[in-house]
Amino acid sequence: MSKSVSYAQWSLEPYCIGMKLRSLRTQKRLTLSRLAAETGLSTALLSKLETDRMIPTLPTLATISRVYGVGMSYFFSEPSRHTLSITRKAHLQGAGRGLESVKIIPLNAPLGAPGLVAQIIEYPAGGASSTTEPGRETSGLVYVLEGRLQMNVGGLEEVLEAGDCAYMESEMASALSAAGKNRCLVLAVTPAGPRAES
Repeated sequence: MSKSVSYAQWSLEPYCIGMKLRSLRTQKRLTLSRLAAETGLSTALLSKLETDRMIPTLPTLATISRVYGVGMSYFFSEPSRHTLSITRKAHLQGAGRGLESVKIIPLNAPLGAPGLVAQIIEYPAGGASSTTEPGRETSGLVYVLEGRLQMNVGGLEEVLEAGDCAYMESEMASALSAAGKNRCLVLAVTPAGPRAES
């Protein structure tokens, strides 16, 4: 039989009160028994609060807040922004997206308006490349995970080995492809869209 979650537990879950309580205690370098002595609450109760096995009452939370020197708003402030996107290993071993010979595997979901786009790009041996046109601003970071990457940026040619990293901001034409007879696997992080004008 699965344990049912009360409405109170469900509605308080995003605030991570237990995690915040534990974090404050470890920052202050207090043991549960020392905190119990400071607050007059039992160690068992404090342990249950920190592990979300019990919901604190407002008077209990106020007592603990006093010891830590924080206001009640510390526990109930709304996060201004929070996005989490997970890509499982099984997805990375898939065939990528599209029929292109360059395979692109997104690492973050396009939720809302992300600030960055992270991708694994696989360049096949001896062939296809991704290019940008002259005059179009390009910026980003590439990290070579496997193989060798041939970079041609504004007429300059460079070959990056596995473990090498390059950051570029340019309005010049650029092309990336695998160097040599093996595929090249790259982690690429770029801005999601055009930069905001200041």
